[in-house]
Amino acid sequence: YQASYGIFSEIAEKANHLKFRETLLWLARLATQLPEPADIVERVGKYDIEALEGFNNEHQRNLYWQLSYLLGRYKYRARGYEEALSLFSKVDKKSPYYVQAQFFSGISYVQLRKSVPAVKAFQTIVEAIDDGVEGVEDEQRMRDLAHLSMARTYYSASVRLDDANVPKIDPTKLSAAVKYWNRVDVGSEYWLDALFEQSWAYFMAGDYPHALGNIHTLEAPYFPNSFYPEADVLKAVIAFTICQYQDATTIVARMRKRYEPIKAELETITKRYQGDDSEKKYFEFLKSVSEGKANLSPAIKPIIENALSDRQLLKNLEYVRVLDEEVKRFKASPKSFQDSDLGGDVTDALDLARDIAVRNAGTLTKERYVRYLDELGEHLRNSQKILIDITAAERNKLDEQVARGRMSVEESKVYGIVEPDDEHVLWPFDGEYWRDELGYYRQVVVSKCAK
Repeated sequence: YQASYGIFSEIAEKANHLKFRETLLWLARLATQLPEPADIVERVGKYDIEALEGFNNEHQRNLYWQLSYLLGRYKYRARGYEEALSLFSKVDKKSPYYVQAQFFSGISYVQLRKSVPAVKAFQTIVEAIDDGVEGVEDEQRMRDLAHLSMARTYYSASVRLDDANVPKIDPTKLSAAVKYWNRVDVGSEYWLDALFEQSWAYFMAGDYPHALGNIHTLEAPYFPNSFYPEADVLKAVIAFTICQYQDATTIVARMRKRYEPIKAELETITKRYQGDDSEKKYFEFLKSVSEGKANLSPAIKPIIENALSDRQLLKNLEYVRVLDEEVKRFKASPKSFQDSDLGGDVTDALDLARDIAVRNAGTLTKERYVRYLDELGEHLRNSQKILIDITAAERNKLDEQVARGRMSVEESKVYGIVEPDDEHVLWPFDGEYWRDELGYYRQVVVSKCAK
């Protein structure tokens, strides 16, 4: 497949080639055989919509829907969101590419800042799965991803800055975001992300007990590979917001004590893979991590495994494996074929494709790793900013006391008192986590801010 794809790729680059139009059919067929990192989308992007319409007939309708999806992906990648939406809309519900087309329609609308049609597209995914649409590899995962996307879309639309750059909250949209985060299944790979993102929504709504309760779940021992340093930032922000300055300072101190050594160790690894052929080094690193053979300390092993478990990275690993399998098949072919001119072309095509695939996978691994490291650094810097804000707040409080000549009156405001009903039981946390309690924790919060 890869060897033939190499030749079809050359033809697709030449619009005046005798077989240019005919090659589009073969690219579509190869797209079902080669993994996404083979980047057949890029070659389909060499064709215009008129070329696709040639397949819009009774006998080639499935092919037409597939090509519309592939060209739509190319337009989306090129930031031509309106064109992409037009192409995605041509993919019929009978096509196995329908759900993917709806998903990319949704994120195209998000890029265009059109939240209403974005949510509608994501909702269409859920409805299609419920109706038994074909072509979805993992229906529950896709349903959870649609719910997560709806939550994120509503959350983004709920927060707006006014002329003074002060955030204004739309409570209806914020409530809708929380509702869809709650629909992500507890067994989903996205559940912890949903729980954490929901924490910020609760914070924006002033529901600190719920926000801290979600973070408490993230810290449960059931999730040894979870990595949410920003959760400590949010905890510190909440403590600062309710004027619990000592608590905020303690949270920041513990966060820095935990994550600064981790950051230093992660930086040591980046130095190890610098220099010539860094892409290949990062590819081998990715491969060793995915196979559980990487020599990593217990402190960073789960963090790196989590960072490099990205589906796109795994697809790139799979592409290299597919190429290696093709090399094996070629070497098992008759010697006369291997030694022929065509055999030489096949060898060159496979060698080139593997080299490019390895470099692309290595580059993507490096980008993911560095982004992870940069985000950790950003969270640590934000924690430092909180300390600066605490110092300023305490100074203002002292100035107020000096001006009045007495202590300011503080009214303690309590958040999160839970009143159980006939269907619920209040069970105080005693240090032991129970799986069926996850996601239901609340933390009583006392504000010490002046009136």
